[in-house]
Amino acid sequence: MAKYKSDTSTQVYEFDNETSMTYTPPCNTDDINNFGKNFLPLFYSAIFTISILGNGLVLYILYKFENLRAITNIFLINLVASNLIVIFSLPFQAVYHYHEWIFGSVACKMVGGAYFLGIYSSVLFLTLITLDRYQAVVHAVAATKRRHSCYAFTMSAIVWSVCGIASLEAFFSHDTEDDLFLGITCGKTSDSKVLGTYPQFVIFFIFPLAVTLYCYIRIGVVVILSRMKGKHRTVKIIFVIVVLFFMCWTPYNVVLIMKEHNSGDNCDDSLIYVQYITHNIAHLYFCVNPVFYTFVGRKFQTHVRRLLVNQVPCLTSHMTIQRSKYPNNEDMRDLLMA
Repeated sequence: MAKYKSDTSTQVYEFDNETSMTYTPPCNTDDINNFGKNFLPLFYSAIFTISILGNGLVLYILYKFENLRAITNIFLINLVASNLIVIFSLPFQAVYHYHEWIFGSVACKMVGGAYFLGIYSSVLFLTLITLDRYQAVVHAVAATKRRHSCYAFTMSAIVWSVCGIASLEAFFSHDTEDDLFLGITCGKTSDSKVLGTYPQFVIFFIFPLAVTLYCYIRIGVVVILSRMKGKHRTVKIIFVIVVLFFMCWTPYNVVLIMKEHNSGDNCDDSLIYVQYITHNIAHLYFCVNPVFYTFVGRKFQTHVRRLLVNQVPCLTSHMTIQRSKYPNNEDMRDLLMA
């Protein structure tokens, strides 16, 4: 979230471990900051608008038509809350990339901490939703005994606790500083560590990715071996979900590891550009995941049609609202995608 500080007028000297003075060349990051200034405010505004509409519609449909104490719906509500935490930080970042930081030190810490809290929790709630669907499809009989709201509330509390602890690092390390060229900046001003880069990489990327791959491969096998109508379409959707997760999050996490290895080279322009790009590709996931995790399900499609018919009665003759043939209005595809 921080701008890259540029100092082309002074020489910076450091003491190494052998107490000898070494020269660190100044970094010129004007092009990178101009790139962010011209591109990111508009990009963040578009993501904010689309995500508010998408996540807001998900919440409204859950409230209007669904049982809010159902396992999947509890996880979905928490997922939407995670998305919104990230999304509400974007207007601050959009203004910051266009101007200096004008919101003060406390807001800098709050936005920095909340941003990472939302990202971490969103990834883990997506993992919980995947695990829940895996149990419901692959271990359907045993899952009926375990799929209770108490389990969902407990797991949600654990996720928020873990993510809250992990985001403390961003909260404590973010603060404002006066920069000669950029004015007041907001970014990391200390190296306080709650979780290191590698533990974060494992907990919030490797683990969710491994769980997602395993669960959807097992689900795909069950779907293919079943007599489910339209199973090939369902398998394609599963494939898209896995690929989307991989494409959005892998580049960003790989860049973080690369930066950890190249921590001594802070003037690698190409790496900074790549970080800009991959970081914002990851943002796209917060727009897209409500679509794939809700609206492609038959049940949610029915709810959207019902909502449109209720609000615009003239559409009744143009839309058909199908009722599920399965108990609790939940068929195999809904278990996978709803």
